Amino acid sequence: MKTINIHFICIILLLSNYSFAQFAETDQEAKAAMTQLAFIVGDWSGEGWMMGRDREKRLFDQTENIRFKLDSAAILIEGVGSHKGEVVHNALAIVTYDKAKQHYNFRSYLANGRVGEYKAELIDDKFYWYPRDDMRYIIEMNDQGQWFEVGEMNREGTWYQFFEMTLNKE
Repeated sequence: MKTINIHFICIILLLSNYSFAQFAETDQEAKAAMTQLAFIVGDWSGEGWMMGRDREKRLFDQTENIRFKLDSAAILIEGVGSHKGEVVHNALAIVTYDKAKQHYNFRSYLANGRVGEYKAELIDDKFYWYPRDDMRYIIEMNDQGQWFEVGEMNREGTWYQFFEMTLNKE
């Protein structure tokens, strides 16, 4: 009886190790989609502006620290914007790929407690993410190899820019 119990325990352990090994593998389709975003990975700094409801441009300095995580199945983005030494924007985002929906998920966390999950996509080497149906941010590399990002709002079919940022890789 002891021999049967020992064999049974060995079989269970072998099967559970096999199961864990299967779950530990990175999803290759998701990883391939994520590695297409390698152009944003790194440490970045620069400046930008955003326009408030009063239509006044407000300047800021920005840093972005971006890393692949989980064997390249996710990207972690940490961004801090400041103006005259005061933090005006402090955010964290996690980007993953949703195979079922065939698009990226952009999940953001702000220092003020706001959290959101948004659709994102890669179109012609530009990374788009959409906080709302009438708003989009577009990140691309410009001719100088800089991170160039704009934010736009759609009003009655026309996109109006309210944000711009240019960052250099460190």
